[in-house]
Amino acid sequence: MSIRTKFKKVLPSISTTEQEALDAGDVWLEGSIYQGIPDFDALRQVPGATLSDEEQAFLDGPVQTLIEMVDDFAIQNSLHLPDNILNFLKEHKFFSLIIPKAFGGLEFSPYANSTIVATIAAKSSAVAVTVMVPNSLGPGELLMHYGTQAQQDFWLPRLANGQEIPCFALTSPEAGSDAGGIPDIGTVTMGEYQGEQVLGLSVTWDKRYITLAPIATVLGLAFKVEDPQGLLGGKEQLGITCALIPKSHPGVELGNRHDPMGCRFYNGTTRGENVFIPMDFIIGGQQNIGRGWQMLVACLGAGRGISLPALGVSVSQASFKSSAEYAAVREQFGLAIGKFEGIQEKLADIAGKTYLQEAMRVLTTEGLGLGLKPSVVTAMAKYHMTEIGRDVLNSAMDIQAGKAIQRGPQNTLASGYVAQPIAITVEGANILTRNLMIFGQGVMRCHPHLQSMVEAIHSDDKDADKTFNRIFKQTVGYSVGNSLRAFRLGLLPFTADAKSELSEVVEYEKAVHKLASKLAVYADFSLLVLGGKLKQAEMLSARLGDVMSYLYAAMASIRYYEQKVSSEHRAQAKPYFEYATRWALVNAENALLSFLDNFPSAATRQLMKLITVTYSPKMKKINDDLIRELAHEAQLNTQIKRQLTHLVKPVPGDGNDINQQAYLAKIACLPLLAKVKKGLKQGYFKSGVRFAQTLDRAREAKIITEGEHKQLLDYNLKRERAIRVDEFDFDMQLISDKAALKIA
Repeated sequence: MSIRTKFKKVLPSISTTEQEALDAGDVWLEGSIYQGIPDFDALRQVPGATLSDEEQAFLDGPVQTLIEMVDDFAIQNSLHLPDNILNFLKEHKFFSLIIPKAFGGLEFSPYANSTIVATIAAKSSAVAVTVMVPNSLGPGELLMHYGTQAQQDFWLPRLANGQEIPCFALTSPEAGSDAGGIPDIGTVTMGEYQGEQVLGLSVTWDKRYITLAPIATVLGLAFKVEDPQGLLGGKEQLGITCALIPKSHPGVELGNRHDPMGCRFYNGTTRGENVFIPMDFIIGGQQNIGRGWQMLVACLGAGRGISLPALGVSVSQASFKSSAEYAAVREQFGLAIGKFEGIQEKLADIAGKTYLQEAMRVLTTEGLGLGLKPSVVTAMAKYHMTEIGRDVLNSAMDIQAGKAIQRGPQNTLASGYVAQPIAITVEGANILTRNLMIFGQGVMRCHPHLQSMVEAIHSDDKDADKTFNRIFKQTVGYSVGNSLRAFRLGLLPFTADAKSELSEVVEYEKAVHKLASKLAVYADFSLLVLGGKLKQAEMLSARLGDVMSYLYAAMASIRYYEQKVSSEHRAQAKPYFEYATRWALVNAENALLSFLDNFPSAATRQLMKLITVTYSPKMKKINDDLIRELAHEAQLNTQIKRQLTHLVKPVPGDGNDINQQAYLAKIACLPLLAKVKKGLKQGYFKSGVRFAQTLDRAREAKIITEGEHKQLLDYNLKRERAIRVDEFDFDMQLISDKAALKIA
């Protein structure tokens, strides 16, 4: 019995849906990370993402106008999105960011798409999701890639100008994460359409969680096709298929709503019972029957790599901006709370992770802008950027405390806090993404020989043994090379490669190489020892996926610091960069150590430790000095801070504007506040019960001038407004700002 035959008995074959997922998409930077040699040359050669003049004009024009129109608190307390908002979105083509200009769309870049969605999300999650969905996985993208010319000519212009509102229905009550198990069926049959007997499908479906379904005019639908009568002349089970069905088509049920955490975007159900549709409704026509899963997987990049990470970044930037401003303005025990180390620890974490989020957002959309569909990278971005967003938001809630939990127009966190679990859950729960997708796809897509080897193992060709032996030798050579490199870097870490021209980057670039070399060895041994069982060893494979993800994040951090931070602002950015990169590398190392601790074979565990010289943590950790430095930097009004909060657009009178006005007033008054404090300390006057009284006494003691007194009173009014929260009467009717200030 040959080695191939032995493997065939124990190694499960790749299912059709798994194979289609593997075939759809590209391998990018993650391939070099998995193979233990991170490609920093390729990283540095990626063209930098910038907004075109047209994209910038759209951001400065329609997007800014939209933000000024939106009253998110009013939306969350109503039943529907306002008609004027929906009409504005249609009129200004917010639903056609990805549709080609030839069909009347805007055809913006992935980076612009991400920036627009994230900017809107920083103001209103409900409006952002409404814009996001038509520009991610849905009828528009499927038509662009797979539609017939007639379908494109008819539907794309109508989608571009807002005449049609699309939704896409995949999830069923019986099939969520297991999309391949959808029970919705279309049976090939003859039926009547427009007065004629034509070949088509009788479709029955029951879908839920479908965003925009309650207001959609055209339904994208995924279902399985069967042909029991053999009308198509082939097999009976034909596979998942995608169709486009007008709402007006007889039998289509749309309109019922879900209530996603009170976030007022439209989400609901669609059903149909034996609805006959002609073959022309299938996206791409009859020839695309059974290609639906392949089509869906290939088009997931926009949702995973653009829209959902954009929501995570927006909530981080909103949390960072408001928390830094609040920490500088809010005082307790005679000090700004940003001076207390407990607050500094949280604030530094927010700042460093916000930097990392923006770095990952930019790099991922740059990759998509190359025309690539890196399915593993987009899965990493979706999982980690939504999770980091949740983590950052929780820290912001801790800092702002009582201010953060009182709902009202002035609250800048509540809407995002409610909506963040939605961003995490949409398009598959993060548990699924982490435990099954990242390393599960990565091991097959990124290993240079594994997929070919599996195909050879299950091949029935007469030369299968010969083909397998050749690939097996290549695999052994690859693994030996990985082990030798990891041993060298473990024993002589200073020999790790680094080509950065910035001295502060070199040590981190070397660290990425050292950790990646260990990842390659551990992945090889996992395949050798566990084989097909690795698919079920979800906690082990998830840790290896974490390593890939954190190393990708570290590379994004390095790229952002080198290419997106100007040389004159590097000193400001350095603590952000160091915190973000250390955090990513320490987490990558911890995942590796946890993998070793839990590997089921003790002998293999010891061998892996020996080969990689891994017996204790080595990565440089985040220390108290770095926390203090970053927390201080985060409270300054610097260019890098503005760069990392650029998605937040304050509108006069809203919560962000109130916070910003108080913060900027305090920054301008710092020298004057120091004079007042010094006068108090030296006993020239006594403090009053309220700060305004203290300022009056400082003026009377001639510590400050009349003009300075006026400036400080103006700051004090802005400070009082910033630290207060919204108030309501007994029947929960909002009290106006002026009335609330009088009460205060």
